[in-house]
Amino acid sequence: MEISFDVNGSGVTVDVAPETLFADVLRDHLGLTGLKIGCDSTSCGACTVLVGGRAVKSCTMLAVQVRGAVETIEGLATDGELHPLQEAFSRSHALQCGFCTPGMIMSAVALLADNPEPTEDETRHAIEGNLCRCTGYFNIVRAIDDAGAVLRAEA
Repeated sequence: MEISFDVNGSGVTVDVAPETLFADVLRDHLGLTGLKIGCDSTSCGACTVLVGGRAVKSCTMLAVQVRGAVETIEGLATDGELHPLQEAFSRSHALQCGFCTPGMIMSAVALLADNPEPTEDETRHAIEGNLCRCTGYFNIVRAIDDAGAVLRAEA
């Protein structure tokens, strides 16, 4: 079955079986390996991407269900400059092993798009579906807050 969608600003067409998971299309067919597959059950959030501006866990979404533009961690940097969230994660030491980082950042992109100035509780709620075994979340929450301030200043 042939499916077409936009990913990171470019149109793509892929031939897939109807039962193909979206994460597999992104990683195996399109080479977008920034998203990670950690659980295959939506428990860890490492596979989070944006579809139509909403954070979705691509490990349990069928590729044929994609509606709207797709953005992955690879699409955040512009003209060689990191997205404010990517910079904030680096600056705030909000990652250690890095496995959860792409999904965590994509969830934060969706959060800040909907709520440019979230409270700490709102931030923690937005990322509660993303598991991190290394950091304890403190620096992640701080990085999201810092990036939100940068994005608000740029607006």
